Amino acid sequence: MPTKKDQEPIVKTKKPSNAEQVAAYMEELQHPLKAEIEAIRSIIKDANPEIKERIKWNAPSYYTTSDLLTFNPRLQTKVHLVFHHIAIVQIASEFLEGDYKDRRMMYFTDMADVEAKKVLLQTILNQYVRLVG
Repeated sequence: MPTKKDQEPIVKTKKPSNAEQVAAYMEELQHPLKAEIEAIRSIIKDANPEIKERIKWNAPSYYTTSDLLTFNPRLQTKVHLVFHHIAIVQIASEFLEGDYKDRRMMYFTDMADVEAKKVLLQTILNQYVRLVG
């Protein structure tokens, strides 16, 4: 009868970190607005030290104590951010689109649009983090 000593050792593979998963995702991403997505990622990560990044819902996603927002890479003509915590409805901005009960959308058409909305996005993110806690 085989004993535990006779069995093959179990090799545990280390799961990639959140940063490694996002880096791998971005490396593989084929999107006409990839540079804009990278720029928006930097804006989000630099906006508030409490915001963390990971892959969730098959895209870069950001969270603190709760999920906050996620890229939706399906659109090829715009960069689409989904703010999916209900607290977002308390923030008034002409750039937060949609009349949903629990979410808002934000879109960027090109790098000039990203630059034009940078400060606004940072402001929204900091308000959002304060509301979510």
